[in-house]
Amino acid sequence: MKTILGGILSGFAFVGLIFLLFGGSGKSGLPSMSGGGNNVRIENGVQIVEISAKGGYSPRVSYAKAGVPTTLRMNTNGTFDCSASVVIPSLNYQESLPMSGTKDIPLPAQAAGKTIQGFCSMGMYSFEVDFQ
Repeated sequence: MKTILGGILSGFAFVGLIFLLFGGSGKSGLPSMSGGGNNVRIENGVQIVEISAKGGYSPRVSYAKAGVPTTLRMNTNGTFDCSASVVIPSLNYQESLPMSGTKDIPLPAQAAGKTIQGFCSMGMYSFEVDFQ
């Protein structure tokens, strides 16, 4: 029994290591908790939320200002995995991203407390934009 339990715990530790290395948002593997982080800015009255797509999405959680027209800017750089195909169910949006470059997805102004979630085509990777 101890051998089985030890094997299970080792497996969980390995999965946690893989998440920190590949599944997190940014260097620490934790979502940005600041008021938008470095990936959110306003240009000419439009809020730009930048998300990198390659082996998942980074950052996984972004915080944006509510009530402002927003553009979700998806950045790719040699992206060949499933994160190159973005699905945003609440917007009825699905599109393939270029292998390298950017794709802008316009969003209408969102109410405070609204969360927009996006996924890869296989549902393995996700990101969200929380409007505050």
